[in-house]
Amino acid sequence: MTSRASLDNLPQLLLAAAQGAADLQATDLLALDVGDVLGITDWFLVASSSNTRQVRRVAEEVEVAVKGAGGDGPLRIEGMEDARWILLDFGMFVVHIFHDETRSFYDIERLWSDVPKISFDADGNPIS
Repeated sequence: MTSRASLDNLPQLLLAAAQGAADLQATDLLALDVGDVLGITDWFLVASSSNTRQVRRVAEEVEVAVKGAGGDGPLRIEGMEDARWILLDFGMFVVHIFHDETRSFYDIERLWSDVPKISFDADGNPIS
């Protein structure tokens, strides 16, 4: 389900992160509007890649894209060494970049199935 209100309120820096991930062929880009149910951030951006090297590169490109859009670097980064699930905490939003198998195992979309979701196309543009 895509919430129109959420689509209208997507932060520009989150959009930049999605486009950065898409630039490196990250797949299954999905924004989850968790602000009403989670007090520590407003959005999750979830993406996948097929190998750990690519997961790491997507994380690096997301950081570059957010900074290029005028944002600060992440407040913290987790998982860069293992690169099966990298978390980039930008404060207002958190980017989760998964190895395909790890994403299937944790099934984050099911865990947050009750929040509004926005999908992205292969270019990192939100799909309304």
